[in-house]
Amino acid sequence: MNVMIAGGRGFLGTALANSLLEDGHRIFILTRRKPDQPNQYQWDGVTPHGWAHLVNEMDAIVNLSGHSTSHWPWTKATKKRFVDSRVLPGRAFVSALASATRRPRVYLQGSGINYYGLRGETVADESTPSADDFLAELTVQWEEATKPLDELGVRRVAMRSAVVLAKRGGLFPLMALPVRLFFGGKFGSGSQATPWIHVTDYIRAVKFLLANDDARGAFNLISPEGSSNADFMREVCKALSRPYWFHLPEFLLKIFLGEMSVLLVDGRFSRPQRLLDLGFDFQFKSLPSALQNLLQE
Repeated sequence: MNVMIAGGRGFLGTALANSLLEDGHRIFILTRRKPDQPNQYQWDGVTPHGWAHLVNEMDAIVNLSGHSTSHWPWTKATKKRFVDSRVLPGRAFVSALASATRRPRVYLQGSGINYYGLRGETVADESTPSADDFLAELTVQWEEATKPLDELGVRRVAMRSAVVLAKRGGLFPLMALPVRLFFGGKFGSGSQATPWIHVTDYIRAVKFLLANDDARGAFNLISPEGSSNADFMREVCKALSRPYWFHLPEFLLKIFLGEMSVLLVDGRFSRPQRLLDLGFDFQFKSLPSALQNLLQE
């Protein structure tokens, strides 16, 4: 299978590309950086110029583009970049596929579990409507940018993922760093959800969605066993044999991080219902097993 990956040189894109290569697939990577491999092609993330012809050869496209919301501070310009780096690449793909002579069978795009908002009394699944805060509206725009692909007959999947836990890359090494330095503890009240998925299950889920012709629409890529922030940090402390004691109050996080503090002090419990309904089996269902795999030497 020929697979195009936008954002293929990032943390998740690299892991996905390597896994697909091991399975014998051909990988074509779109990157904003200067290409350093024969299968890499430079793009601006805005227009289809210079690469659109490649989509005629593709069986699948995975779009993982998007400026990470972990960048601080959340200025007006930064928030605009969050939106543009997600919406504009999606529109570029719509343009490229609309004019293609042969379209790929499936288009997978990254999305976020914050689609459902950062607060809620019920456990959210894919049937839960979107919220109206900034992160939720960002995710809605992200997904809506590629909605025209439905009319083009391309199977479209939006992968609403949580924090992806890995030994290297992504947010988890930074989350674990205070614990390693003996400053582990909960953020704010600690009762807020901290949704997560092990990187192995993330890659397995992406490949599952690529191969399953019944998969279309939104899928939550998160562990089936939810975790509060207090439980999450306690388990990290336990896995690293560190004390769980240095709790950061919400007001202090708001002072230092501003609006970005919502990533730490808020969070809604969610469930990967549609993946489970299709029979996907998570390798790392529980947080202790995931952390043992990642943190034990």
